[in-house]
Amino acid sequence: MDLNDYYYFVHVVEKRGFAPAGRALNVPKSRLSRHVQQLEDRLGTRLIQRTSRQFIVTDAGEAFYRHARTALDEIEAAESAVRRRANTLSGTVRLSCSVGVAQFALCRAVADFLSDNPKVRIIQQVTNRTVDLVESGFDMAIRGHIDPLPDSSLIQSRLVTVTWRLFAGHAYLEQNGTPSRPEALEGHIGLKLGWRPEVGHWTLSSPQEPQITIPFEPRLCSDDMVTLKHAAADGLGIVALPDYVCRDLVDAGLLVPILPDWTAGDARLSLLLPSRRGLPPAVEALAGFLRENIQEIVSPTAG
Repeated sequence: MDLNDYYYFVHVVEKRGFAPAGRALNVPKSRLSRHVQQLEDRLGTRLIQRTSRQFIVTDAGEAFYRHARTALDEIEAAESAVRRRANTLSGTVRLSCSVGVAQFALCRAVADFLSDNPKVRIIQQVTNRTVDLVESGFDMAIRGHIDPLPDSSLIQSRLVTVTWRLFAGHAYLEQNGTPSRPEALEGHIGLKLGWRPEVGHWTLSSPQEPQITIPFEPRLCSDDMVTLKHAAADGLGIVALPDYVCRDLVDAGLLVPILPDWTAGDARLSLLLPSRRGLPPAVEALAGFLRENIQEIVSPTAG
């Protein structure tokens, strides 16, 4: 019995094809095909029907996959237990996240985790487009979102809820006045997250008062939070951003929170994983580290 046959077969099934499994594992398709063929020859049955256009797991393949997945989970759990006991966690974690999440939520977390685990390597893709984890071979993704994420086969878990507020620079407030009520925001210059130049709006909430929405014509639209917060600090307008993103410029006295009793929305940071079980030890460890530490990292008062 060759455990590689099991390992490669499971990945081919989970990635729904030889090509995506090859990319995820960084091995040639021919090697995957050879191991699956060896497995089928030894079992005397077809596990996967494959043509140039179709990929179908047979009934026998589905039954074999369930047992093979369980067997691999147990093997990985055994190795993980020994590695953790010996403090020799190793491996590669492929992580996808947005630019804002990378710059403000994960920069410290990634560095701290690698410092604690010197034999682990992290490959981080930073992009504002949504990436198919399974197709692209990523182990996890961290996504910031306001609306619920679409239903999918991915395992989703909330890491933290992030509060957004309004901010502006001293020069802007000296020239245009400091709004004391949400209604006073009408006519003010806005800076908008997102590059599409349609009319923006601030939706503000307070525990004691009804929610209110104020439209504005954005002077600057950008996908980059760094650009927006520095533009606000330079006096170009009012911006809505997460508390923790603006923490450094607020502490330096360059940005001022506007209407501090009102929030400009709540967003979530969510962890997405392809599966609950069978995670490589390094992936499982990083996921646990983020769950335990991300709240402190994105706190508006964190040091």
